[in-house]
Amino acid sequence: MAQGSLFQPTEEQRRTVRAMSGYGVPHDDIATLLDVDPKTLRKHFRRELDRGSIEATAKVGQSLFRMATEGNNVAAAIFWMKARAGWREKHDVTVSAGGGAPLVTIYLPENGRDPPATEFSIEGTATEAPDED
Repeated sequence: MAQGSLFQPTEEQRRTVRAMSGYGVPHDDIATLLDVDPKTLRKHFRRELDRGSIEATAKVGQSLFRMATEGNNVAAAIFWMKARAGWREKHDVTVSAGGGAPLVTIYLPENGRDPPATEFSIEGTATEAPDED
């Protein structure tokens, strides 16, 4: 677009910006596609940039909620509870010396890749702590 000319967004450009924002496309890339400066994009498409992202998040949240509550999708239900209800996985490991007094307590978060650590020994003994109810 020629410098100094007045920019007038079209309805098609507005729909494109809203969709791309919802898909997570960076603003600079959207501006490049429209052949405008990023400042021009933000000035003339602020509403589309904001709403596209919000609407996409809401739609994915709605889909996840349905999967968790109606689709018997355990993974979706667990994710929802961790993300929205503050659930977390917690593994307590206590290391003690020969006298039985704990030296240190280590919290091992579940990373989904490695098997949970249940026992190890470093000049003493270690056992998995019981789950707190």
